[in-house]
Amino acid sequence: MSTNLKYVSLGILVFQTTSLVLTMRYSRTLKEEGPRYLSSTAVVIAELLKILACVLLVYKDSKCNLRTLNRVLHDEILNKPMETLKLAIPSGIYTLQNNLLYVALSNLDAATYQWPSDSQATAAKEHSAGSQFVGLIAVLIACFSSGFAGVYFEKILKETKQSVWIRNIQLGFFGSIFGLMGVYIYDGEQLSKNGFFQGYNKLTWIVVVLQCLFLRSCPCNSSYFPIRL
Repeated sequence: MSTNLKYVSLGILVFQTTSLVLTMRYSRTLKEEGPRYLSSTAVVIAELLKILACVLLVYKDSKCNLRTLNRVLHDEILNKPMETLKLAIPSGIYTLQNNLLYVALSNLDAATYQWPSDSQATAAKEHSAGSQFVGLIAVLIACFSSGFAGVYFEKILKETKQSVWIRNIQLGFFGSIFGLMGVYIYDGEQLSKNGFFQGYNKLTWIVVVLQCLFLRSCPCNSSYFPIRL
């Protein structure tokens, strides 16, 4: 029974990972009128949804008692500032990684649906090579950073008795702060022109929700299978 459950879990994880990558890539290459959604804002929304999901799980573990939930969050997060601050390092790395995945999927294997002239074809090839290089570098940095953050986070989990949901709330808190900083630093001008939710559609929200369910994810990082939602 346990073996079958492992295979079922693995199958669900593979489906979830594949669907996330494919929908994320499609959402970044889809041609639509108006501005494209900002990947930096999508990362922030995913972090906020992760916090909400983990709070609900802690609420469930607290036997659906709001007072118990409030006490747990207060005791485990506010009353342990040093333990909470330890999560700032992996959280910042995960935020960087999630943004890099959007960059990678925006540049790698981007299809061109037209037949250009010879001169246009040469320019397209040069642009494609440059885009693929950017995408490859983004993937490599995301992989290495994810590996470091994974080991660091696993070390913290083994050294403390706090639940993984509390730890993910702490990660999400810092991730939201770092993500918002990235939004205003890199996309502040576009944000002021078209708003935070510019270019959002049903597909965008599907990508955000899938990223939320995937929690701390990276295609090359297999150390987090047991702690995803």
